[in-house]
Order: sequence, then structure tokens, then C-alpha cells
Amino acid sequence: MTPDRFRYLTEAYGASPERWPAGERNAALALLADGNADAHAALALARTLDGMLDAHAVARPAPALARRIIASAPPRPARAPWLNPRLWFSGVGFVGVGAAGIAAGALLVTLLAPASVPYEHVHGGFEQTLSGTAFGGASDWSDE
Repeated sequence: MTPDRFRYLTEAYGASPERWPAGERNAALALLADGNADAHAALALARTLDGMLDAHAVARPAPALARRIIASAPPRPARAPWLNPRLWFSGVGFVGVGAAGIAAGALLVTLLAPASVPYEHVHGGFEQTLSGTAFGGASDWSDE
């Protein structure tokens, strides 16, 4: 523990060792026990500041002042119904539930759909050709 670090502790946490970080408390107290003059000066300054802060009190405002402040406040504007946060949050919840339903349905279809079967087993080995359709044949129409 250096005197500069000790001064930082007293400036940040005050003069009371109970408020200092537990990991540095013993080292700071050891520096004080060693009689370091800078550490004692920093502690004295922190005690003075703590005393001034403890002695400060803010007087409660008069009730008449509070009434005047409330009376002078502008009226709260009426909010359009579509700007109501409850309406938006319920809509967001509805969309979330819908997305969860879609995800669950997709998972269910994926898990319960039959596995793909080779083509020969589905159609009895018959291979379909495109010869009987408009797309069949090897005509080259580019020359015409």
C-alpha cells in the first residue's frame, strides 16, 4: 500500500475503515500503524470532510411551496390509444407466442415426417421420362 493509494481510498470511501474495500483494508491499516505521515494527513483530511458531510442537513420545504410547484406544473397531455405501452406489449407478446407456435410446428413436422425413400421403391422401379410431354424429345429449335 502506497501513500498515494491510501489517499485515494480516503478520498473515495472516507475515513472509516469499514467503508474501505476489504481487499485493501488490512494493508491500509498497516500503513497507518507504521506511522506514515502522509497516510495520517490523508486520514485527518478525510475525517474533516466526513464531519462536514455528516453535519449538513437540508431543510424540508414548506407545504405551501410544494402546492405551488404542483399547481404550476403543466397538465398531463392525453395519450392516443395506440401509444399505450400496454397495447404494444400485448401485441409483442402475441407475436412472440405466434413465432413460438410456428417454431414448434416446424419442429414437430420435421420429427414426425417419414424419412425419404429412394425413387425406385416409391414408384415400383418405373422411371418417368419426359418423352410424352412438351419438354420431351431432343429437338433443337434453335435452327428454325
